[in-house]
Amino acid sequence: MKTKLYLICTLLFIPLLSWGADMVSPINFDPTPINKNKVILFIKQNVKETYSQIGMDSESMLRMMEEEELRCFKELTQVEDIDLLKKVKRQYCEIGMCNYSTIYMMYNEEVKASRRNLEW
Repeated sequence: MKTKLYLICTLLFIPLLSWGADMVSPINFDPTPINKNKVILFIKQNVKETYSQIGMDSESMLRMMEEEELRCFKELTQVEDIDLLKKVKRQYCEIGMCNYSTIYMMYNEEVKASRRNLEW
């Protein structure tokens, strides 16, 4: 039980430790070679730090997560509701869940939720 609790706490707080101020915003992203390189470098560093801290830093795991982060970044550059994206980014970055895949997933959930109403 203690091991599970420790693992959960570790997974929740790792992003707080590894997220730096170098995050490249997908909002109004200018896809120049220099900016693309900044995104790649940030993703590689962030994924490596995050997964190394929990002992899941095999090359296959790192590549898989890097590819997912890059895919989500690219999707985030195409979103329609910029104000919603800013809100989601702020909300999740403030609690340490500041990575492109989380922001993208929660942006999509917010879009879906805005179209639904509670019905009996």
